[in-house]
Amino acid sequence: MSRPKSVRQSMAWLHTWSGLVVGWLLFAIFVTGTASYYRTAISHWMRPELSDTVSDPVAAASRAGTFLQKTMPAAAGWSIRLPTAENPTVEVYWWPNFGGPFHHALLDPATGERSTVRDTRGGDFLYRFHFELNMPPIWGRWIVSACAMVLLIALLSGIVIHRRIFADFFTFRRDRSAQRGWLDAHNVMGVLALPFHLMIVYTGLVTLSSMLMPWAVKTGYRGDIQRYYAEAGLMIAGRPVAGRPGTGLPLGEIVSRAIATTGEMPELVTVANPADAAATVTAYFEEPPGLAHLHPQIAYDAATGAELGRVGEAGAATRTGAVMVGLHEAHFAAAPLRFLFFLCGLMGAATVATGLVLWTVARAPKNVAPEGFGLRLVRILNLGTIAGLPAGLAAYFLANRLLPVALDVRAEWEVGAFFAVWVLAALASALYPRTRAWSFALAVPASAFLAIPVIDAITIGESRFIGFDVAMALLGLLLLLAARLASRRAWARRPIQEHLHMTAEA
Repeated sequence: MSRPKSVRQSMAWLHTWSGLVVGWLLFAIFVTGTASYYRTAISHWMRPELSDTVSDPVAAASRAGTFLQKTMPAAAGWSIRLPTAENPTVEVYWWPNFGGPFHHALLDPATGERSTVRDTRGGDFLYRFHFELNMPPIWGRWIVSACAMVLLIALLSGIVIHRRIFADFFTFRRDRSAQRGWLDAHNVMGVLALPFHLMIVYTGLVTLSSMLMPWAVKTGYRGDIQRYYAEAGLMIAGRPVAGRPGTGLPLGEIVSRAIATTGEMPELVTVANPADAAATVTAYFEEPPGLAHLHPQIAYDAATGAELGRVGEAGAATRTGAVMVGLHEAHFAAAPLRFLFFLCGLMGAATVATGLVLWTVARAPKNVAPEGFGLRLVRILNLGTIAGLPAGLAAYFLANRLLPVALDVRAEWEVGAFFAVWVLAALASALYPRTRAWSFALAVPASAFLAIPVIDAITIGESRFIGFDVAMALLGLLLLLAARLASRRAWARRPIQEHLHMTAEA
Protein backbone atom coordinates (compact mmCIF):
# COMPACT_ATOMS: atom_id res chain seq x y z
CA MET A 1 0.00 0.00 0.00
CA SER A 2 1.51 3.32 -1.07
CA ARG A 3 2.02 5.94 1.57
CA PRO A 4 -0.11 9.13 1.23
CA LYS A 5 2.01 12.09 0.10
CA SER A 6 -0.19 15.05 1.04
CA VAL A 7 -2.84 16.10 3.54
CA ARG A 8 -5.56 15.66 0.95
CA GLN A 9 -4.33 12.18 0.06
CA SER A 10 -4.22 11.31 3.74
CA MET A 11 -7.78 12.51 4.15
CA ALA A 12 -8.84 10.47 1.08
CA TRP A 13 -7.25 7.36 2.58
CA LEU A 14 -8.94 8.04 5.93
CA HIS A 15 -12.33 8.70 4.29
CA THR A 16 -12.16 5.52 2.21
CA TRP A 17 -11.14 3.09 4.91
CA SER A 18 -13.11 4.58 7.80
CA GLY A 19 -16.26 4.45 5.71
CA LEU A 20 -15.62 0.87 4.66
CA VAL A 21 -14.86 -0.58 8.10
CA VAL A 22 -18.18 0.45 9.67
CA GLY A 23 -20.21 1.04 6.49
CA TRP A 24 -22.39 -2.06 6.78
CA LEU A 25 -23.43 -1.26 10.35
CA LEU A 26 -23.95 2.39 9.44
CA PHE A 27 -26.32 1.40 6.65
CA ALA A 28 -28.43 -0.64 9.08
CA ILE A 29 -28.34 2.19 11.65
CA PHE A 30 -29.45 4.77 9.06
CA VAL A 31 -32.25 2.59 7.65
CA THR A 32 -33.77 1.65 11.01
CA GLY A 33 -33.28 5.15 12.39
CA THR A 34 -35.01 6.66 9.37
CA ALA A 35 -37.92 4.25 9.75
CA SER A 36 -38.17 5.31 13.41
CA TYR A 37 -39.43 8.74 12.34
CA TYR A 38 -42.70 6.87 11.71
CA ARG A 39 -42.38 4.58 14.71
CA THR A 40 -45.94 5.29 15.93
CA ALA A 41 -47.48 4.68 12.49
CA ILE A 42 -45.60 1.39 12.18
CA SER A 43 -46.84 0.28 15.61
CA HIS A 44 -50.43 1.17 14.66
CA TRP A 45 -50.21 -0.92 11.48
CA MET A 46 -48.72 -3.86 13.37
CA ARG A 47 -51.56 -3.78 15.94
CA PRO A 48 -54.60 -3.60 13.65
CA GLU A 49 -57.00 -4.77 16.39
CA LEU A 50 -56.65 -1.44 18.18
CA SER A 51 -59.25 1.23 17.50
CA ASP A 52 -58.62 4.95 17.26
CA THR A 53 -60.95 5.66 20.18
CA VAL A 54 -59.22 7.41 23.09
CA SER A 55 -60.30 6.14 26.50
CA ASP A 56 -60.68 8.23 29.64
CA PRO A 57 -57.11 8.61 30.98
CA VAL A 58 -58.28 8.90 34.60
CA ALA A 59 -60.16 5.59 34.47
CA ALA A 60 -57.35 3.98 32.45
CA ALA A 61 -54.79 5.00 35.10
CA SER A 62 -56.92 3.51 37.90
CA ARG A 63 -57.35 0.23 36.01
CA ALA A 64 -53.63 0.06 35.21
CA GLY A 65 -52.79 0.64 38.88
CA THR A 66 -55.13 -2.20 39.87
CA PHE A 67 -53.45 -4.51 37.35
CA LEU A 68 -49.98 -3.67 38.64
CA GLN A 69 -51.10 -4.05 42.24
CA LYS A 70 -52.21 -7.60 41.42
CA THR A 71 -49.17 -8.41 39.28
CA MET A 72 -46.30 -7.11 41.44
CA PRO A 73 -47.29 -4.98 44.41
CA ALA A 74 -43.79 -5.07 45.93
CA ALA A 75 -42.02 -3.88 42.77
CA ALA A 76 -39.34 -1.23 42.93
CA GLY A 77 -41.24 0.79 40.37
CA TRP A 78 -44.17 0.98 37.98
CA SER A 79 -44.53 2.92 34.75
CA ILE A 80 -47.84 3.60 32.98
CA ARG A 81 -48.13 5.21 29.55
CA LEU A 82 -51.66 6.62 29.30
CA PRO A 83 -53.80 6.45 26.14
CA THR A 84 -53.56 9.31 23.64
CA ALA A 85 -54.89 10.04 20.17
CA GLU A 86 -51.60 8.82 18.68
CA ASN A 87 -51.37 5.72 20.88
CA PRO A 88 -54.77 4.60 22.24
CA THR A 89 -53.30 1.77 24.33
CA VAL A 90 -52.13 1.58 27.94
CA GLU A 91 -48.57 0.32 28.24
CA VAL A 92 -47.28 -0.69 31.65
CA TYR A 93 -43.78 -1.61 32.83
CA TRP A 94 -42.70 -2.89 36.21
CA TRP A 95 -39.37 -3.93 37.65
CA PRO A 96 -38.55 -5.87 40.84
CA ASN A 97 -35.44 -3.82 41.56
CA PHE A 98 -33.80 -0.71 40.17
CA GLY A 99 -31.84 -1.53 37.05
CA GLY A 100 -34.20 -4.27 35.89
CA PRO A 101 -35.15 -6.74 34.65
CA PHE A 102 -38.10 -4.87 33.15
CA HIS A 103 -41.47 -6.51 32.49
CA HIS A 104 -44.00 -5.16 30.03
CA ALA A 105 -47.68 -5.57 29.25
CA LEU A 106 -50.17 -3.94 26.91
CA LEU A 107 -53.54 -3.35 28.60
CA ASP A 108 -57.04 -2.81 27.30
CA PRO A 109 -57.84 0.71 28.60
CA ALA A 110 -61.54 -0.18 28.95
CA THR A 111 -61.00 -3.21 31.19
CA GLY A 112 -57.50 -2.89 32.64
CA GLU A 113 -56.72 -6.48 31.67
CA ARG A 114 -54.06 -7.68 29.25
CA SER A 115 -54.99 -6.69 25.73
CA THR A 116 -55.95 -9.34 23.21
CA VAL A 117 -54.13 -7.56 20.37
CA ARG A 118 -51.36 -9.44 18.65
CA ASP A 119 -48.05 -9.54 20.47
CA THR A 120 -45.55 -7.39 18.57
CA ARG A 121 -42.71 -5.01 19.21
CA GLY A 122 -43.96 -2.79 16.38
CA GLY A 123 -41.96 0.29 15.54
CA ASP A 124 -40.16 0.08 18.89
CA PHE A 125 -38.03 -2.77 17.56
CA LEU A 126 -36.66 -0.62 14.73
CA TYR A 127 -36.22 2.35 17.08
CA ARG A 128 -34.17 0.37 19.59
CA PHE A 129 -32.26 -1.53 16.90
CA HIS A 130 -31.13 1.87 15.62
CA PHE A 131 -29.01 2.49 18.73
CA GLU A 132 -28.77 -0.94 20.39
CA LEU A 133 -28.57 -3.36 17.41
CA ASN A 134 -30.81 -5.82 19.29
CA MET A 135 -27.90 -6.49 21.65
CA PRO A 136 -27.59 -5.98 25.40
CA PRO A 137 -28.11 -2.19 25.66
CA ILE A 138 -24.67 -1.26 26.94
CA TRP A 139 -22.86 -3.23 24.23
CA GLY A 140 -25.12 -2.07 21.42
CA ARG A 141 -24.85 1.58 22.41
CA TRP A 142 -21.07 1.44 22.62
CA ILE A 143 -20.83 -0.13 19.15
CA VAL A 144 -23.24 2.43 17.66
CA SER A 145 -21.29 5.25 19.35
CA ALA A 146 -18.04 3.98 17.86
CA CYS A 147 -19.65 3.84 14.42
CA ALA A 148 -20.98 7.39 14.84
CA MET A 149 -17.51 8.66 15.74
CA VAL A 150 -16.04 7.00 12.66
CA LEU A 151 -18.83 8.45 10.50
CA LEU A 152 -18.12 11.93 11.81
CA ILE A 153 -14.47 11.45 10.79
CA ALA A 154 -15.58 10.20 7.37
CA LEU A 155 -17.84 13.23 6.86
CA LEU A 156 -15.18 15.76 7.83
CA SER A 157 -12.49 14.06 5.76
CA GLY A 158 -14.92 13.87 2.83
CA ILE A 159 -15.42 17.64 2.98
CA VAL A 160 -11.64 18.15 2.93
CA ILE A 161 -10.95 15.91 -0.07
CA HIS A 162 -13.75 17.33 -2.24
CA ARG A 163 -12.36 20.72 -3.22
CA ARG A 164 -15.10 21.09 -5.83
CA ILE A 165 -17.81 19.76 -3.56
CA PHE A 166 -20.57 22.14 -4.72
CA ALA A 167 -19.58 21.97 -8.37
CA ASP A 168 -19.58 18.16 -8.22
CA PHE A 169 -23.05 18.29 -6.71
CA PHE A 170 -24.45 19.48 -10.06
CA THR A 171 -22.54 16.83 -12.02
CA PHE A 172 -23.83 13.34 -12.67
CA ARG A 173 -21.92 11.33 -15.28
CA ARG A 174 -23.62 7.95 -15.07
CA ASP A 175 -22.81 6.94 -18.64
CA ARG A 176 -19.11 7.83 -18.61
CA SER A 177 -18.07 4.83 -16.51
CA ALA A 178 -19.46 2.75 -13.67
CA GLN A 179 -16.92 4.16 -11.24
CA ARG A 180 -17.64 7.76 -12.22
CA GLY A 181 -21.39 7.17 -12.00
CA TRP A 182 -21.17 5.71 -8.48
CA LEU A 183 -18.81 8.50 -7.38
CA ASP A 184 -21.18 11.20 -8.62
CA ALA A 185 -24.15 9.48 -6.96
CA HIS A 186 -22.16 9.29 -3.71
CA ASN A 187 -21.31 13.00 -3.95
CA VAL A 188 -24.86 14.09 -4.78
CA MET A 189 -26.43 12.14 -1.91
CA GLY A 190 -23.73 13.21 0.51
CA VAL A 191 -23.75 16.91 -0.33
CA LEU A 192 -27.52 17.31 -0.70
CA ALA A 193 -28.15 16.26 2.92
CA LEU A 194 -24.73 17.17 4.35
CA PRO A 195 -26.10 19.53 7.06
CA PHE A 196 -28.49 16.80 8.16
CA HIS A 197 -25.72 14.18 8.20
CA LEU A 198 -23.47 16.34 10.37
CA MET A 199 -26.34 17.24 12.69
CA ILE A 200 -27.65 13.70 13.12
CA VAL A 201 -24.22 12.22 13.85
CA TYR A 202 -23.16 14.92 16.31
CA THR A 203 -26.50 15.01 18.14
CA GLY A 204 -26.52 11.21 18.32
CA LEU A 205 -23.16 11.31 20.10
CA VAL A 206 -24.44 14.02 22.47
CA THR A 207 -27.49 11.84 23.23
CA LEU A 208 -25.15 9.10 24.46
CA SER A 209 -22.63 11.46 26.04
CA SER A 210 -23.49 10.48 29.63
CA MET A 211 -22.43 6.93 28.77
CA LEU A 212 -19.39 7.97 26.73
CA MET A 213 -18.06 10.53 29.22
CA PRO A 214 -19.48 9.79 32.70
CA TRP A 215 -16.41 10.81 34.70
CA ALA A 216 -17.32 14.43 35.50
CA VAL A 217 -20.73 13.53 36.90
CA LYS A 218 -19.43 10.52 38.80
CA THR A 219 -16.63 12.60 40.32
CA GLY A 220 -18.66 15.74 41.06
CA TYR A 221 -21.62 13.88 42.56
CA ARG A 222 -19.70 10.93 44.03
CA GLY A 223 -21.78 8.46 42.09
CA ASP A 224 -25.15 9.98 43.11
CA ILE A 225 -26.53 10.17 39.56
CA GLN A 226 -30.09 10.90 40.71
CA ARG A 227 -28.94 14.03 42.54
CA TYR A 228 -27.22 15.19 39.36
CA TYR A 229 -30.41 14.65 37.33
CA ALA A 230 -32.44 16.56 39.92
CA GLU A 231 -30.05 19.53 40.03
CA ALA A 232 -29.78 19.57 36.24
CA GLY A 233 -33.56 19.93 35.93
CA LEU A 234 -34.12 16.53 34.34
CA MET A 235 -36.07 14.84 37.14
CA ILE A 236 -37.48 15.37 40.63
CA ALA A 237 -35.35 14.24 43.56
CA GLY A 238 -36.61 10.99 45.00
CA ARG A 239 -37.59 10.32 48.60
CA PRO A 240 -35.97 7.70 50.85
CA VAL A 241 -38.15 4.70 51.61
CA ALA A 242 -40.04 4.74 54.92
CA GLY A 243 -39.47 1.06 55.56
CA ARG A 244 -43.09 0.33 56.41
CA PRO A 245 -46.00 -0.68 54.20
CA GLY A 246 -48.40 1.88 52.86
CA THR A 247 -51.54 2.11 50.75
CA GLY A 248 -51.72 4.61 47.92
CA LEU A 249 -54.66 6.45 46.46
CA PRO A 250 -56.12 5.17 43.16
CA LEU A 251 -53.80 6.40 40.42
CA GLY A 252 -56.77 7.86 38.57
CA GLU A 253 -57.32 10.32 41.41
CA ILE A 254 -53.72 11.54 41.22
CA VAL A 255 -53.98 11.84 37.43
CA SER A 256 -57.17 13.87 37.91
CA ARG A 257 -55.32 16.23 40.27
CA ALA A 258 -52.49 16.62 37.75
CA ILE A 259 -54.99 17.54 35.02
CA ALA A 260 -56.73 20.03 37.31
CA THR A 261 -53.42 21.64 38.26
CA THR A 262 -51.97 22.06 34.77
CA GLY A 263 -54.93 21.80 32.41
CA GLU A 264 -53.01 19.10 30.51
CA MET A 265 -53.19 15.34 30.53
CA PRO A 266 -50.04 13.47 31.64
CA GLU A 267 -48.59 11.14 29.05
CA LEU A 268 -46.71 9.00 31.57
CA VAL A 269 -47.12 8.16 35.26
CA THR A 270 -44.44 6.42 37.34
CA VAL A 271 -44.64 5.08 40.87
CA ALA A 272 -41.49 4.60 42.96
CA ASN A 273 -41.65 1.95 45.72
CA PRO A 274 -45.43 1.44 45.36
CA ALA A 275 -45.76 -0.78 48.46
CA ASP A 276 -43.90 1.64 50.76
CA ALA A 277 -45.52 4.32 52.92
CA ALA A 278 -43.28 6.91 51.19
CA ALA A 279 -44.27 5.88 47.66
CA THR A 280 -44.04 8.70 45.13
CA VAL A 281 -46.14 9.18 41.98
CA THR A 282 -44.64 11.33 39.23
CA ALA A 283 -46.71 12.67 36.35
CA TYR A 284 -44.83 13.46 33.13
CA PHE A 285 -46.37 15.84 30.62
CA GLU A 286 -45.76 16.28 26.91
CA GLU A 287 -42.78 18.46 26.14
CA PRO A 288 -43.74 22.07 25.35
CA PRO A 289 -43.35 23.42 21.79
CA GLY A 290 -39.74 23.96 20.79
CA LEU A 291 -36.56 22.03 20.17
CA ALA A 292 -35.70 21.09 23.76
CA HIS A 293 -36.60 17.52 24.71
CA LEU A 294 -37.66 18.33 28.30
CA HIS A 295 -40.79 17.01 29.97
CA PRO A 296 -42.53 19.00 32.76
CA GLN A 297 -43.01 16.81 35.84
CA ILE A 298 -44.99 16.94 39.08
CA ALA A 299 -44.41 14.56 42.01
CA TYR A 300 -47.21 13.52 44.40
CA ASP A 301 -47.35 11.62 47.66
CA ALA A 302 -48.95 8.33 46.67
CA ALA A 303 -50.81 7.99 49.99
CA THR A 304 -52.26 11.50 50.34
CA GLY A 305 -52.07 12.93 46.82
CA ALA A 306 -50.25 16.00 48.13
CA GLU A 307 -47.91 17.69 45.67
CA LEU A 308 -44.27 17.13 46.63
CA GLY A 309 -42.55 19.24 44.00
CA ARG A 310 -41.98 20.01 40.37
CA VAL A 311 -39.00 19.58 38.13
CA GLY A 312 -36.58 22.47 38.41
CA GLU A 313 -35.63 24.95 35.73
CA ALA A 314 -33.10 23.44 33.37
CA GLY A 315 -29.77 25.23 33.17
CA ALA A 316 -28.06 26.32 29.98
CA ALA A 317 -26.00 23.14 29.63
CA THR A 318 -28.99 20.88 30.27
CA ARG A 319 -31.16 22.80 27.84
CA THR A 320 -28.44 22.67 25.17
CA GLY A 321 -28.21 18.90 25.57
CA ALA A 322 -32.02 18.64 25.45
CA VAL A 323 -32.06 20.62 22.19
CA MET A 324 -29.54 18.17 20.73
CA VAL A 325 -31.76 15.24 21.70
CA GLY A 326 -34.81 17.04 20.29
CA LEU A 327 -33.05 17.66 16.99
CA HIS A 328 -31.96 14.03 16.74
CA GLU A 329 -35.37 12.52 17.46
CA ALA A 330 -37.42 15.26 15.70
CA HIS A 331 -40.16 15.24 18.35
CA PHE A 332 -40.84 18.90 17.50
CA ALA A 333 -41.32 18.29 13.77
CA ALA A 334 -44.74 18.62 12.15
CA ALA A 335 -45.65 16.25 9.31
CA PRO A 336 -43.89 18.15 6.45
CA LEU A 337 -40.65 18.61 8.39
CA ARG A 338 -40.74 15.01 9.62
CA PHE A 339 -41.05 13.85 6.01
CA LEU A 340 -38.04 16.02 5.12
CA PHE A 341 -36.06 14.37 7.92
CA PHE A 342 -37.19 11.00 6.55
CA LEU A 343 -35.92 11.87 3.06
CA CYS A 344 -32.60 13.09 4.49
CA GLY A 345 -32.29 9.81 6.40
CA LEU A 346 -32.84 7.87 3.18
CA MET A 347 -30.14 9.96 1.51
CA GLY A 348 -27.84 9.14 4.42
CA ALA A 349 -28.41 5.42 3.83
CA ALA A 350 -27.89 5.95 0.08
CA THR A 351 -24.63 7.83 0.74
CA VAL A 352 -23.29 4.91 2.75
CA ALA A 353 -24.53 2.35 0.20
CA THR A 354 -23.04 4.14 -2.83
CA GLY A 355 -19.75 4.55 -0.98
CA LEU A 356 -19.58 0.82 -0.26
CA VAL A 357 -20.39 -0.10 -3.86
CA LEU A 358 -17.91 2.49 -5.16
CA TRP A 359 -15.16 0.81 -3.16
CA THR A 360 -15.69 -2.47 -5.03
CA VAL A 361 -16.24 -0.86 -8.44
CA ALA A 362 -13.01 1.11 -8.18
CA ARG A 363 -11.06 -2.07 -7.38
CA ALA A 364 -12.84 -4.50 -9.70
CA PRO A 365 -10.51 -6.41 -12.09
CA LYS A 366 -10.32 -4.74 -15.49
CA ASN A 367 -9.77 -8.06 -17.23
CA VAL A 368 -10.64 -11.72 -16.72
CA ALA A 369 -8.52 -11.97 -13.57
CA PRO A 370 -10.49 -13.44 -10.67
CA GLU A 371 -11.51 -11.33 -7.69
CA GLY A 372 -9.22 -11.32 -4.69
CA PHE A 373 -10.52 -12.57 -1.36
CA GLY A 374 -10.82 -9.08 0.13
CA LEU A 375 -12.73 -7.67 -2.83
CA ARG A 376 -15.07 -10.65 -2.96
CA LEU A 377 -15.72 -10.42 0.79
CA VAL A 378 -16.62 -6.72 0.56
CA ARG A 379 -18.88 -7.34 -2.45
CA ILE A 380 -20.73 -10.14 -0.62
CA LEU A 381 -21.12 -7.99 2.51
CA ASN A 382 -22.45 -5.17 0.33
CA LEU A 383 -25.04 -7.47 -1.23
CA GLY A 384 -25.99 -8.97 2.11
CA THR A 385 -26.43 -5.59 3.80
CA ILE A 386 -27.73 -3.22 1.13
CA ALA A 387 -30.19 -5.74 -0.33
CA GLY A 388 -30.50 -8.20 2.57
CA LEU A 389 -31.57 -5.69 5.22
CA PRO A 390 -34.61 -4.44 3.20
CA ALA A 391 -35.61 -8.09 2.68
CA GLY A 392 -35.47 -8.58 6.45
CA LEU A 393 -37.60 -5.47 7.04
CA ALA A 394 -40.23 -6.67 4.60
CA ALA A 395 -40.22 -10.08 6.29
CA TYR A 396 -40.75 -8.39 9.66
CA PHE A 397 -43.91 -6.69 8.36
CA LEU A 398 -45.16 -9.79 6.53
CA ALA A 399 -44.65 -11.95 9.63
CA ASN A 400 -46.91 -9.56 11.53
CA ARG A 401 -49.78 -10.39 9.17
CA LEU A 402 -49.04 -14.08 8.51
CA LEU A 403 -48.13 -15.51 11.93
CA PRO A 404 -51.04 -16.82 14.05
CA VAL A 405 -52.32 -14.08 16.36
CA ALA A 406 -52.32 -16.36 19.42
CA LEU A 407 -48.79 -17.70 18.83
CA ASP A 408 -46.66 -17.81 21.98
CA VAL A 409 -43.83 -15.23 22.11
CA ARG A 410 -45.15 -13.97 18.82
CA ALA A 411 -43.12 -10.76 18.96
CA GLU A 412 -39.90 -12.77 19.09
CA TRP A 413 -41.01 -14.80 16.07
CA GLU A 414 -41.41 -11.55 14.12
CA VAL A 415 -37.93 -10.42 15.11
CA GLY A 416 -36.61 -13.87 14.26
CA ALA A 417 -38.16 -13.58 10.78
CA PHE A 418 -36.36 -10.27 10.32
CA PHE A 419 -32.93 -11.76 11.03
CA ALA A 420 -33.57 -15.12 9.34
CA VAL A 421 -34.65 -13.59 6.04
CA TRP A 422 -31.81 -11.05 6.19
CA VAL A 423 -29.28 -13.89 6.54
CA LEU A 424 -30.95 -16.07 3.89
CA ALA A 425 -31.12 -13.19 1.41
CA ALA A 426 -27.44 -12.43 2.02
CA LEU A 427 -26.44 -16.07 1.49
CA ALA A 428 -28.52 -16.39 -1.67
CA SER A 429 -27.01 -13.21 -3.11
CA ALA A 430 -23.51 -14.47 -2.37
CA LEU A 431 -24.17 -17.75 -4.20
CA TYR A 432 -25.70 -16.12 -7.27
CA PRO A 433 -23.48 -15.43 -10.33
CA ARG A 434 -21.66 -12.15 -9.97
CA THR A 435 -23.04 -10.56 -13.13
CA ARG A 436 -26.65 -11.01 -11.97
CA ALA A 437 -26.20 -10.84 -8.20
CA TRP A 438 -27.40 -7.26 -7.72
CA SER A 439 -30.49 -7.62 -9.90
CA PHE A 440 -31.45 -10.82 -8.05
CA ALA A 441 -30.64 -9.43 -4.60
CA LEU A 442 -32.74 -6.29 -5.14
CA ALA A 443 -35.65 -8.15 -6.75
CA VAL A 444 -36.18 -10.21 -3.58
CA PRO A 445 -36.99 -7.29 -1.22
CA ALA A 446 -38.85 -5.54 -4.06
CA SER A 447 -41.20 -8.50 -4.39
CA ALA A 448 -41.58 -8.73 -0.61
CA PHE A 449 -42.49 -5.06 -0.20
CA LEU A 450 -44.96 -5.25 -3.08
CA ALA A 451 -46.56 -8.26 -1.39
CA ILE A 452 -47.21 -6.35 1.86
CA PRO A 453 -50.26 -4.34 0.62
CA VAL A 454 -51.71 -7.48 -0.95
CA ILE A 455 -51.33 -9.56 2.22
CA ASP A 456 -52.68 -6.68 4.31
CA ALA A 457 -55.76 -6.39 2.09
CA ILE A 458 -56.40 -10.14 2.36
CA THR A 459 -55.85 -10.48 6.11
CA ILE A 460 -57.08 -7.12 7.47
CA GLY A 461 -58.48 -5.01 4.62
CA GLU A 462 -59.02 -1.73 6.48
CA SER A 463 -58.86 1.60 4.67
CA ARG A 464 -57.13 3.34 7.60
CA PHE A 465 -53.90 1.55 6.67
CA ILE A 466 -53.91 2.72 3.05
CA GLY A 467 -51.12 5.24 3.68
CA PHE A 468 -48.77 2.60 5.08
CA ASP A 469 -49.61 0.17 2.28
CA VAL A 470 -48.94 2.81 -0.37
CA ALA A 471 -45.58 3.58 1.23
CA MET A 472 -44.66 -0.14 1.14
CA ALA A 473 -45.70 -0.36 -2.52
CA LEU A 474 -43.57 2.68 -3.39
CA LEU A 475 -40.56 1.14 -1.65
CA GLY A 476 -41.14 -2.06 -3.60
CA LEU A 477 -41.35 -0.20 -6.90
CA LEU A 478 -38.19 1.75 -6.10
CA LEU A 479 -36.30 -1.47 -5.36
CA LEU A 480 -37.75 -3.07 -8.50
CA LEU A 481 -36.49 -0.14 -10.56
CA ALA A 482 -33.04 -0.52 -8.98
CA ALA A 483 -33.08 -4.25 -9.79
CA ARG A 484 -34.00 -3.51 -13.42
CA LEU A 485 -31.23 -0.93 -13.76
CA ALA A 486 -28.75 -3.40 -12.27
CA SER A 487 -29.93 -6.05 -14.73
CA ARG A 488 -29.56 -3.70 -17.72
CA ARG A 489 -26.05 -2.75 -16.65
CA ALA A 490 -25.14 -6.43 -16.21
CA TRP A 491 -26.38 -7.24 -19.74
CA ALA A 492 -24.47 -4.26 -21.11
CA ARG A 493 -21.24 -5.60 -19.57
CA ARG A 494 -21.82 -9.18 -20.67
CA PRO A 495 -20.64 -8.85 -24.33
CA ILE A 496 -17.43 -7.15 -23.14
CA GLN A 497 -16.74 -9.94 -20.63
CA GLU A 498 -17.46 -12.63 -23.22
CA HIS A 499 -15.06 -10.90 -25.62
CA LEU A 500 -12.38 -10.80 -22.91
CA HIS A 501 -12.87 -14.51 -22.19
CA MET A 502 -12.61 -15.39 -25.89
CA THR A 503 -9.47 -13.26 -26.22
CA ALA A 504 -7.92 -14.92 -23.20
CA GLU A 505 -8.70 -18.41 -24.53
CA ALA A 506 -7.24 -17.54 -27.95
